[in-house]
Amino acid sequence: MPPATTDDKPSTAHEAGFSIDAGTVCQEHERGKLQRLCRDVARPPVSNERLSVNEHSQVVYKLKHPFRNGTTHVVMDPLAFIARLAALVPRPRVNLTRYHGVFAPNFKHRKLIVLRHQPSPRRDPHNPLAPLTWMQRLKRVFNIDIETCPHCGGTLRVIASIEDPTVIETILAHIALRDRVSDAQPRAPPPAFDDNDAVHLF
Repeated sequence: MPPATTDDKPSTAHEAGFSIDAGTVCQEHERGKLQRLCRDVARPPVSNERLSVNEHSQVVYKLKHPFRNGTTHVVMDPLAFIARLAALVPRPRVNLTRYHGVFAPNFKHRKLIVLRHQPSPRRDPHNPLAPLTWMQRLKRVFNIDIETCPHCGGTLRVIASIEDPTVIETILAHIALRDRVSDAQPRAPPPAFDDNDAVHLF
């Protein structure tokens, strides 16, 4: 059952169990808007913040918007929850993006709707958009910033890339040995001697 709506926008439609919203328009040069749109499309079907387990070991999922009958939570057994998640997993090598109707590949008037080879007026051909580096991807996905020094806040740069497994094992073994030596407790100084404790060797 679709969630309750106060008013229907001209760009939205609810038909045969599908909800379509064509109110978002994104141009090629609007990279920030395109990024938000891609994140919204690629978001997971289940939110961890609204997922919990009750005292009967049942899975409780809080709805973002209540149903028309007032339902705010969905309660199910763990096995039923896993079965519903498994139904969302696509089969291997299946194209997840499919176009129908006027956007279908073989639609005879597709060329009148989908424009091709239309360069953006704000795009500089001499300065193309560079893809994200692997360091930027780490920061975006896992919130791991390896471009900034944690001690001084300066910018780090790559000075070497070691790929030989033997060299890597040698460096890691040396680091582990150095850590063990640094963790060892320092030896106490020798006791002080006075003149009465002097030892004479003949």
